[in-house]
Amino acid sequence: MYCAYVTRIHNLRKHTNADRLLCGECFGNTVIVDLGTAPDQLGVYFPTDGKLGLEFAQKNDLLRRKDENGAPAGGYLDPEKRNIKALKLRGEKSDGLFLPLSCLASFTDIKKLQEGDTISVLNGITICEKYVPAVKRSSGSGGGGNHVRKRSDPISPLFQEHADTEQLAYNLSAFHAGDLVEVTLKMHGTSQRTGYLPVLQGYKYRNGMEKRLYESRKTPNAIRSKIKRTPIYDWGYVTGTRRVVLDTFDEGGYYGNNAFREKHAKVFEGKLHKGETVYYEVVGFTDDGTPIMNPGNNSKLNDKEFTKQYGKTTTFSYGCAPDGKEHPKSDLFVYRMTMTNEDGDVVEYPPDFMRYRCEQMGVKYVPLMYRGLIPEEEIFTGTSCELTNAGEWIKTKAEQYYDGPDPVGHTHVREGVVCRIVNRPKFAAYKHKNFAFKALEGLIKDTAAAPDMEEAQDVGEQNG
Repeated sequence: MYCAYVTRIHNLRKHTNADRLLCGECFGNTVIVDLGTAPDQLGVYFPTDGKLGLEFAQKNDLLRRKDENGAPAGGYLDPEKRNIKALKLRGEKSDGLFLPLSCLASFTDIKKLQEGDTISVLNGITICEKYVPAVKRSSGSGGGGNHVRKRSDPISPLFQEHADTEQLAYNLSAFHAGDLVEVTLKMHGTSQRTGYLPVLQGYKYRNGMEKRLYESRKTPNAIRSKIKRTPIYDWGYVTGTRRVVLDTFDEGGYYGNNAFREKHAKVFEGKLHKGETVYYEVVGFTDDGTPIMNPGNNSKLNDKEFTKQYGKTTTFSYGCAPDGKEHPKSDLFVYRMTMTNEDGDVVEYPPDFMRYRCEQMGVKYVPLMYRGLIPEEEIFTGTSCELTNAGEWIKTKAEQYYDGPDPVGHTHVREGVVCRIVNRPKFAAYKHKNFAFKALEGLIKDTAAAPDMEEAQDVGEQNG
């Protein structure tokens, strides 16, 4: 869940190309502030990919406005979007927004706020939330709801949803000396899950007459509600997106239909053991050749080196091809597996066993970039990079791998990495995106006809 953080700004310095601006750091991210900001000042940091609440933004004069002559009169955020995005301002990185603590004075007693507090809503007023752009679709495009039939009983009660991965930078305290950690590639696609679990097969009625009454469209709901029926479950395969169980691949969903998902779900049929659930990323293109994740116009980043390296357009292809001739249209990469017993108890497969099972089934898994133990605490003191704890160590390790060309597709920048703590009984993984990807992602959300398929689908599923 998106939130703002009460924190201090560190390492203040002059902006290299603006006399009235300073650069500082929050959680290792560069932020640009005005000259009134003091070293180590306590304030509020809003990470990229967030949206400010309207009342909060108005109260702090953050919205772009013009005077009666049409000239700029203050503010810098889009009045409708109010989104925070990564960009370069006069050659310096701007990765988030830092405001003095006084920005919250109209919404709460700021004397009670302490470093480390998180904020999204104060006294019923939205301060910030995750930014998910409105979906802009033409009348002829697919989309709409998922067309998943509403049921009084779950299709598969033991089918666990996709586990959200929090940001690494704000969860460094989760890592400890001696932890076994893995750094894997974060891939920019759409999440999918498939399990071999108890699945709803039908219902048992007390007699045939009650069955006919219940299933008849002419039966009033008042009568239908009094009929008792027992759900019948048996082992079967079930597939879903991050939030929704799919009982059809023919139509619905954000992409217009889920046909491209079906072939990947069928890969696991006859291969999963009873109780196993596999979580994976689907990348590339849909069956009609539409990119699963929206392309970006690199030239709009105003970064000549980036455009020189990756071309004028970023397409997150991962070695797939829209025509499906020499390369598949889409591909899957597993990143997690679990075993669920009939009581609903979930056991996490260790990553190495997950990879073993993937090799058995003949499916791909996300590339492993590093595996090892976090050093003991005494090693941190005196190191050349002056690390002080396990969290800083893992962040530094992650940043050795989180940037550069994607190792699968090679033609586009990688999204980042995921740092997983292997020796935890429950899934503990944290994502870390690089600045170039965040800047491109922000640009895509501002300009694409369908700004973020994955996030828009989630919103549609949750509201549908």
